[in-house]
Amino acid sequence: MHRKSFNRLIAATALAAASLPFGASAQAQTEISFFYPVAVGGAITATIDGLAADFTKENPSIKVTPIYAGSYQDTIVKALTAHKAGTPPVTSVLLSTDMFTLIDEDAIIPFDDFAKTADDKKWMGGFYKAFMLNSQTGGKTWGIPFQRSTIVLYYNKEAFKAAGLDPNKPPQTWAEMADYAKKLTVKDGSGKVTQYGIQIPSSGFPYWLFQALAIQNDVVMANDAGNAVKFDDPKVIEALQYWVDLAKQGVHPPGIVEWGTTPKDFFEKKVAMMWTTTGNLTNVRNNAKFDFGVAMLPAGKRRGSPTGGGNFYIFKKSTPAQQEAAFKFVKWITHPERAARWSMETGYVATSEAAYLTDTLRKYGRDFPPAVVARDQLPHALSEFSTHDNQRVTKALNDGLQAALTGTKTPAQAMQDAQREADRLLRGYK
Repeated sequence: MHRKSFNRLIAATALAAASLPFGASAQAQTEISFFYPVAVGGAITATIDGLAADFTKENPSIKVTPIYAGSYQDTIVKALTAHKAGTPPVTSVLLSTDMFTLIDEDAIIPFDDFAKTADDKKWMGGFYKAFMLNSQTGGKTWGIPFQRSTIVLYYNKEAFKAAGLDPNKPPQTWAEMADYAKKLTVKDGSGKVTQYGIQIPSSGFPYWLFQALAIQNDVVMANDAGNAVKFDDPKVIEALQYWVDLAKQGVHPPGIVEWGTTPKDFFEKKVAMMWTTTGNLTNVRNNAKFDFGVAMLPAGKRRGSPTGGGNFYIFKKSTPAQQEAAFKFVKWITHPERAARWSMETGYVATSEAAYLTDTLRKYGRDFPPAVVARDQLPHALSEFSTHDNQRVTKALNDGLQAALTGTKTPAQAMQDAQREADRLLRGYK
């Protein structure tokens, strides 16, 4: 080895050892602390632990330490708190919609800085365009799609048969969904509903579920620059009215519907159709004791779903050696074969066409057709709602949606109030 190369290696090793977090002993190993949000059912942590161990086995000079940080909301709070304290994770999976917030906080660095080879650039260009909409801004790539999703419709085929509906023909339009929901709603002798026709959760991520309705009604709620919203657009109000009316008609549970228990309600046959993330697919496959179907969301004026889920980000205050190691890990874990394995084990959409061309995912899609529904919906998908000061702007929208769903405000009043608050929050970003 040349003396210069040797000196560089010694310097890099010393830098990595000096920056090892959590009191690790000095050794020729760069440690990557990796914040991961556990927000969806299933044994995802075992899969992440396995992937981290496999990577370290293949790359002995790098140790990946996953830290399970709670929900997405918990994880960004912890990551930004650590960033401000000067001890951020090296990398983290955070919502794709957190991109503007992370840039505004000067917490992350673009991946373009690390993509030096033709192979690196080919890898970065290989992700589905729908997923890159929430990963790029200002000509730079700030996030790499990892556990990405769309919303899909899950339905109980046995309930369809019992209601005289064709179990292989899910609803294609809003009108059909409302009609099917009516036929699928079951009451006991006292008139109490024992099975609702449709359930769209309104806790946790109400803005995300609602955004699908807005897209289907042919309206985009935020501009690309993330500094203006259209909550009070008549089309947005009309979409909210449709959701409110499902509950008024008695085919959808009243009030706030819990995100976390919606799959359980489906398993327990309390609901015949539900909207939730494709990231719940493996959970549903493992726990539904009946034949179920998965379909694209029904169309209003058009088909549509927002994309969703998490991206990898690299944090600015980690060392250059850690950042390079994190880039290597992110590239490794999103490799087509591993993306295929991740999709099969979790239900998330594999993030590149190359993953769907692997023998692994081709066979899985043939054997289990629901696995490709979310991918097939991508041409109809738009970016997930995201703005500057995203947490607070989204809260204004969520509060408005919940006010309308609980009946404390009309859809028009709720969205006008949300618009006023969002305008106030975004004024400084114009």
